[in-house]
Amino acid sequence: MALDLPTLPLAFQFTSPGPVIFQLGPITIRWYGLLIASAVLIGVSLSQYLAKRRHLNPDLLSDLSIWLVIAAIPAARLYYVLFEWAEYSQHPEKIIAIWQGGIAIHGAIIGGVLAALIFSKLRQVSFWQLADLVAPSLILGQAIGRWGNFFNSEAFGRPTNLPWKLYIPPYILGEDGQKRFLRPREFADFDYFHPTFLYESLWNLLVFGLLMYLFFRGLQSKSRLKSGTIFLVYLATYSLGRLWIEGLRTDSLMLGFLRMAQIVSLSGIVVGVTGLVWLYVSKRPLPDVVAPPKTEE
Repeated sequence: MALDLPTLPLAFQFTSPGPVIFQLGPITIRWYGLLIASAVLIGVSLSQYLAKRRHLNPDLLSDLSIWLVIAAIPAARLYYVLFEWAEYSQHPEKIIAIWQGGIAIHGAIIGGVLAALIFSKLRQVSFWQLADLVAPSLILGQAIGRWGNFFNSEAFGRPTNLPWKLYIPPYILGEDGQKRFLRPREFADFDYFHPTFLYESLWNLLVFGLLMYLFFRGLQSKSRLKSGTIFLVYLATYSLGRLWIEGLRTDSLMLGFLRMAQIVSLSGIVVGVTGLVWLYVSKRPLPDVVAPPKTEE
């Protein structure tokens, strides 16, 4: 069943081919894992390139990337599991089944920030300098990773009949042969939904373009950006898009009657804007783990 809405002449119906790329005996290659691995590899390469343009040792970014992966992926899973504890407490064996989906980018960001703060302190490098180099890679990785939701038929929005609608099957068969129902109970009779994975992926690509523009513009001596600017712009702009897109989703992690992602997004907007005001209105460097460069004083 689809909503009785006007349909435009051109329709581009999205339908997932399924979460598995191929299976050979006990070896299963999944789209979700491939996309995450690709995002990490592309992100590390991009961060190293940007570090070279800033005349910083690219090996520092390689070392940092190990910290970020070790911290971010478990934190993303832990964040998701905590807010879905009613389900996972009944099936604790599924807690580590990250290949089936179920990670939260906000958890990954929190874990990554904590890891980067510790790394910066130990290596005596400016946290904000590293954050500026990682931010473009992070948002590009998010744009890539969102397509994992498409292949897993998850993280979709409310029913729609727009030309770019997403078909969600009623269920898929799990590895145990049991049916895993995909549609929310209240929308079980609807076939087509908002492809919120696509909305966020496209928004993230726009943010990526903005961050890269700021980075290269900041290389010009007359337009030199203050340390932390790119990360703060990332925080504010990504959160702005997520705030709107989250309102369309049917599977939000909830804190009581509030959508947790919208609460975190509002916080991200406030922190990002406040930090930019601190830098460019009050003209003071951001608090850091090491003394800020003299050029920014």
